[in-house]
Amino acid sequence: MIDRLTGAVLVAPLLALLASCGGGGGGGGGDEPPMFSTREALGESLFFDTSLSLNRTQACATCHNPDHGFIDSRPDDTGRIGAVSLGDDGFSLGDRNAPTASYAAFIPTFGEGTQERFNSDQPDYEGFLGGLFLDGREPDLAGQASGPPVNPIEMGMPDRASVVARIQENSDYVESFEELYGSDVFDDVDTAYTAMTVSIAAYERTELFAPFDSKYDRSLRGEYVYDPLSKAALGRSLFFSAEFTNCATCHQLRPNGNRQETFTSYEYHNIGVPSNDEVRMINGTPPDVVDEGLLSNPAVSDPAERGKFKVPTLRNVAVTEPYMHNGVFRDLRTAVEFYDKFLVGSENLINPETGEPWRDPEVPETVSLTELEDGRNLIDDEIEAMVCFLRTLTDQRYEHLIEDKGIDCGE
Repeated sequence: MIDRLTGAVLVAPLLALLASCGGGGGGGGGDEPPMFSTREALGESLFFDTSLSLNRTQACATCHNPDHGFIDSRPDDTGRIGAVSLGDDGFSLGDRNAPTASYAAFIPTFGEGTQERFNSDQPDYEGFLGGLFLDGREPDLAGQASGPPVNPIEMGMPDRASVVARIQENSDYVESFEELYGSDVFDDVDTAYTAMTVSIAAYERTELFAPFDSKYDRSLRGEYVYDPLSKAALGRSLFFSAEFTNCATCHQLRPNGNRQETFTSYEYHNIGVPSNDEVRMINGTPPDVVDEGLLSNPAVSDPAERGKFKVPTLRNVAVTEPYMHNGVFRDLRTAVEFYDKFLVGSENLINPETGEPWRDPEVPETVSLTELEDGRNLIDDEIEAMVCFLRTLTDQRYEHLIEDKGIDCGE
């Protein structure tokens, strides 16, 4: 779920495949244990519960579908996965793409710090790190879960008390909340609301969200071997090479070969992404309005942070299109070519999706050119190799969702 306070993604009416988990089910009664005996189990039910939205059409799972990389995978009017999503009211649209909730439990608390970089010729990073949402405005998973239910153009509930009242409609919830958080949990609205968000966060920390079982992970455990002559093997070498690419500068957190690499440094950068004019024609955002990114975080006031966004994880990137903070690029190869355009000698000067030159950055004055211009340009076969390697970062249960899109990885 993405909060709308900064023009973020809106969540759409839930399709029939996600049924409400609320609705006043009977409690166990007597000495029977509560329906949800752990915070994780309670959080799972809440995650799928559409009764926590005003029109009972929307849940966390609407924008974070567990069957599709924890993104909003519902098609837009063109039949493609939407760049942004509809709100519970059925017509509201935001300005940002819903990022995957996969591996979100590893995001550090928002703050300023220094980040060591691996396989990079760049100096260590100093600046803002971590936090939930694309601008880091919530410190942790529970904070992130607190916003959408009461956002008027997301889940649309008027206030926290209304959300708690919906929870109390379900006697199984009442019994479980009281068992897990104390018999007086409903005496205070904020206490009960926080218990809801803590439960959802507990569910999001389960292995379901972060199994570390992609081909890349299996290769580290000796369960999968990259064909040394394959495109994926070449892409892997390029990705971790400071000599040839700048990928690892921002998309590597730990020394090469670490068993829990999340493929993001959690740094903040402006990579020169253009505005998504197609979306703004629909949602009514004036073309001269700028998404200020990190500067829209209440804890940030320096204009030098304008237009920067948190570096996303590359986990499941092959199945979590569209790309960039506003969903402006539809194809993974397009995203790779976009990065390549910054390098000296690049021939990737045309957006393959539009047939036109790449448009100007939405916020040109803070683009991270030092990082973007590091490395050498890639030839066509190397771009395909990068895509093939990125496909191997897909969790095993999502591998069937990968589309070739004209690139044969030979696997």
